[in-house]
Amino acid sequence: MVNLVIDNKNVSVPEGTTVLEAARQVGIDIPTLCFLKEINEVGDCRMCIVEVEGRRGFVTSCVQKVEEGMVVHTNTQSVVDARRMVLDLILSNHPQDCLTCIRSGNCELQNLANRFNVRDIKYQGEKGNHEVDDKSPSIVRDFNKCVLCRRCVATCKKVQDVGAIDSSNRGFESCISTAYGKSLNDVNCTFCGQCIESCPVGALHEKENIDDVWEKLKDPDCYVVVQTAPAVRVALGEEFGMAIGTNVAGKMVSALKRLGFDKVFDTNTGADFTIMEEATEFVRRFKEKDNLPMTTSCCPAWIRYTEMEYPENIPHLSSCKSPHQMFGAILKTYYAEKNGIDAGKMYVVSVMPCVAKKYERQRDEMKVNGKDDVDAVITTRELAKMIKQAGIDFVNLEDEGFDHPMGEATGAGAIFGTTGGVMEAALRTAYELITGEELKELNFEEVRGEKGIKKATIKIGDAEVKVAVAHGLGNARKVSEEIKNGTADYDFLEVMACPGGCVMGGGQPIKSSKTRAEIDVRAKRASALYSIDEKTVIRKSHENPILKQIYQEYVGNPGEHRAHELLHTDYKQKEKYNI
Repeated sequence: MVNLVIDNKNVSVPEGTTVLEAARQVGIDIPTLCFLKEINEVGDCRMCIVEVEGRRGFVTSCVQKVEEGMVVHTNTQSVVDARRMVLDLILSNHPQDCLTCIRSGNCELQNLANRFNVRDIKYQGEKGNHEVDDKSPSIVRDFNKCVLCRRCVATCKKVQDVGAIDSSNRGFESCISTAYGKSLNDVNCTFCGQCIESCPVGALHEKENIDDVWEKLKDPDCYVVVQTAPAVRVALGEEFGMAIGTNVAGKMVSALKRLGFDKVFDTNTGADFTIMEEATEFVRRFKEKDNLPMTTSCCPAWIRYTEMEYPENIPHLSSCKSPHQMFGAILKTYYAEKNGIDAGKMYVVSVMPCVAKKYERQRDEMKVNGKDDVDAVITTRELAKMIKQAGIDFVNLEDEGFDHPMGEATGAGAIFGTTGGVMEAALRTAYELITGEELKELNFEEVRGEKGIKKATIKIGDAEVKVAVAHGLGNARKVSEEIKNGTADYDFLEVMACPGGCVMGGGQPIKSSKTRAEIDVRAKRASALYSIDEKTVIRKSHENPILKQIYQEYVGNPGEHRAHELLHTDYKQKEKYNI
């Protein structure tokens, strides 16, 4: 342990702790901007400077390690003046269009300006004038608002191991750019959106589809159906001041009905379809030793990553569509026909924790009978904005249930939203398909948790099934290399592009770097999903009564011809750079 004094408080912390961490442990909040715990600890922005007795000048607290007997001052007049000057310089090259900025009210730069009572900008000079990159269906990049914190770069390189963006040029010309200065749409970006979650300002954000949805809701000739992903219900409440991980499914459904949607359905039902198809596909491939390991296909960023980075691994991908795409196909065929609805006038909206789903829904492979499975994707954040636009008092809403019969789902569908959940749900069904016996213990603890790559051997009857779970594209690269090199020692692999899975998707409520450092957001949201599963009466996808009905009446057996027409697709190699 190292003993030091910070603002007249005696502090004892482990050796190797930074001054910033030590201060936070005793309730002293040193401001930061470029800092992102364990991802971007570089001291570039200088907002975290402090004074240390016996040292000349200032010390950057996010990189300075504590020393025995160190005396630190975090709030002297000279420190405050220096931070204010740094802030003025950053703001001098910022658009200052807070009223119309997408991050207004949740912007770390805006919060710092308020904290330091900035009411005018001392330094005036030339501002950058960069073209906004909005070519991608998922992510908008506005470098005019960039503060060069490089948090997005560090996340893309260190966490995701993609490197679609990086620092470029020097001095006033410094910027965050892509290979060849191309749009994100034309480089190796997977649209995972983790850069958005890392950005402290409005330089990166999702491409909004709110206006499109409002237009359809106001069209009396349009039958507008909405479906919501499992991870949305355990994060949406955060946009209204509720505790992280609060399950607001009932309030969410109530709000969606007030917004004017004709039907409110649960993507968990689509997840049950995915498990039926994916488990069936895996059992066949496992028995026939066909392109093992089979890898999941419900994450569009992972699919795009494989198509660009490891096209030789495409045969290992499951042919299943993702849950919301499957559900969209069922809604526009079975549901429309059964209820006498013109599928051409049906508009399916998916509320997703993910910005890559915006890209996925417009892929040519995601159609049935020439019609898009899904017509619009909005994120958790976008839904929150719509609720606020409508003046709905979300916190005090009465709980309502999803519309039946397409709102019936199992606990297995709920855990899709966290890393390991797809694997666990699939194993519950695969076990009974292989053995013909009832599975008593439904929890597969071996595939749960935050470890980047989890491997386990599951005994299923006389067979041993080796499985693996990877989350975050940095870990996906490791398992992709194993598959490519023929060294993968497992039969079934789940991959989620976002660290932690969909609960930490690029469309979820954005948390400040301080909140991310102090609270395990992933664990709280994931715990809520596991709680939903535990409390659900039916916890195996193949026992969902509405699925049984639809398969019997319309689809036929899982994995057969009609199921492949509606619920399966294929993937092709993509170039990493469109030059």
